[in-house]
Amino acid sequence: MCGIVGAVAERNVVPILMEGLRRLEYRGYDSAGIAVVDGGSLQQHRRVGKVARLQAALDEAPLRAGSGIAHTRWATHGVPSECNAHPHQSSDTITVVHNGIIENHLELKAELIDLGYEFLSDTDTEVIAHRIHHHLKSGGDLPSAVTATIAELKGAYALVVMSRDDPGRLILARCGCPVVVGLGIGENFVASDVAALLPVTRQFIFLEEGDIGIVTRSDVTIHDQGGQKVERPVSESQLSADATERGRFRHFMLKEIYEQAEAVANTLAERMGDGRVLDAAFGPGAKDVLERTGAVHIVACGTSYHAGLIAKYWIEEHCAVPCSVEIASEYRYRTVVVPNDCLFITISQSGETADTLAAVRAAKDMGYLATMTICNVPESSLVRESDLVLMTRAGPEIGVASTKAFTTQLAALSLLTIALGRYRGMSVERERQLVTMLYALPEMIEQVLTLDDAIKQMAEEFAERNHALFLGRGVQNPVAMEGALKLKEISYIHAEAYPAGELKHGPLALVDEDMPVVTVAPGDSLLEKLKSNLQEVRARKGQLFVFADPQVEFEDAEGIHVLRMPAHIEDFQAPILYTIPLQLLSYHVAVLKGTDVDQPRNLAKSVTVE
Repeated sequence: MCGIVGAVAERNVVPILMEGLRRLEYRGYDSAGIAVVDGGSLQQHRRVGKVARLQAALDEAPLRAGSGIAHTRWATHGVPSECNAHPHQSSDTITVVHNGIIENHLELKAELIDLGYEFLSDTDTEVIAHRIHHHLKSGGDLPSAVTATIAELKGAYALVVMSRDDPGRLILARCGCPVVVGLGIGENFVASDVAALLPVTRQFIFLEEGDIGIVTRSDVTIHDQGGQKVERPVSESQLSADATERGRFRHFMLKEIYEQAEAVANTLAERMGDGRVLDAAFGPGAKDVLERTGAVHIVACGTSYHAGLIAKYWIEEHCAVPCSVEIASEYRYRTVVVPNDCLFITISQSGETADTLAAVRAAKDMGYLATMTICNVPESSLVRESDLVLMTRAGPEIGVASTKAFTTQLAALSLLTIALGRYRGMSVERERQLVTMLYALPEMIEQVLTLDDAIKQMAEEFAERNHALFLGRGVQNPVAMEGALKLKEISYIHAEAYPAGELKHGPLALVDEDMPVVTVAPGDSLLEKLKSNLQEVRARKGQLFVFADPQVEFEDAEGIHVLRMPAHIEDFQAPILYTIPLQLLSYHVAVLKGTDVDQPRNLAKSVTVE
């Protein structure tokens, strides 16, 4: 969730830390702070709100130092406020930044109060700073004090610790939240995401679960959770520093909508050949797993959950394999019955979603055939901890409302559907047809994007609305769910999605002349059923906004606004292509309403807490 940056160097690290925060602000923007050791004392600035307010404070009272840590926060414990912003200090000696949640912080806090410590915040993080200080007073050095402290913590954390008396060392620890070390020449860096450090390095070391690291200007030392010194591999990031810039676009979200043709093409590239999907795309041993798979269980959150729901339709239709889809936070807390030869699949943009990560760890002891993840971040925990991996290749997604991550997840799931179908009776000819449809997707996405201006005009009908309904039938119902989620995320309009056939079972009571109803109408077998449902809306004077196949008989009329797709779309392509107009609609409505499109209130990009 939150963003961490740290650095030790001979040069002034403050500009590096601030640029890192700007690149991580999508992970949390309730408050931000920076701490450095300057002239033998800890100096810090903290501000409520976005990183720009912290930069303004630095402009008024500059800091300069060779060691420092910084943080941008998404509030968990305590409201957004200056006293709750990170870093947190203890006795002007220890300063800490922290991602995650410490579940036993109240118990530790009570003990520390008895020891005479005064708490200035409502956060769980301040407990860590005081606990480290307490252990440091008992003797030993900073690494041993951090080790003693994390042994007492229950929960999830990524920690970076700096001491006034030992500023040349940053101590870091990982349990459930990612931490990465960036390698320089005579300088080294720390962050919660490689994006923060791309301007200064392309060489990274990823801490494993339970690791403790010591980072100095010249060295990086890592010990595993058993206390043994270990060597972790150095990875070179393929991302460029400008991959996280907006370029010519007004918002990251619009940029990422327009990147979908390329992102989908990249996800499909080198994974199909001679009219078939290549088993090797899913990693070593995939062929054996796919041959044996008799059931599929998909677990995910948010937008990724919607991708899983679409995959359920595909897998059961084309593979005749039962598929269940579940929200990760629910899966974790119920009794699960695992079918024989069941493939467990997680879907996540970041690969660090706390509930999804906990689900895959639980699944390993439950008798599944294998675990697979569909993910966008190759260095993430889900990738490292899954048996099989299919990367989505969406590139960095900065906008909090997911767009290209979703469509590339669907592209990856379509590959999986075809590969699995091959072992469940799908004919060679049918596989070739589906592969041909996938090859056509990038160009068709570009065609759909030509609707942008027309959708911008349509958005004007929503600017003064407070509620909206999204309808879909069959595989388009999860598309409607994703469309409603996008609208509510960034425009703050209350939007709900329903299967169109469910209207008469309750939602129809909401429909009147002030209720916009959005639907997608591909020319599939459920079209006539959908038309009947839409007549129910018009009979109650609901305002219909229909994205229709050009071959479908739908005409503009009073209360019916029809926007035709540029070309006929096959059923297998439809979920990806009909998603894009709904993304554009949400974007333009949010712009008209004047909301913060890329950083909507109360949300953050990577949800690394429960």
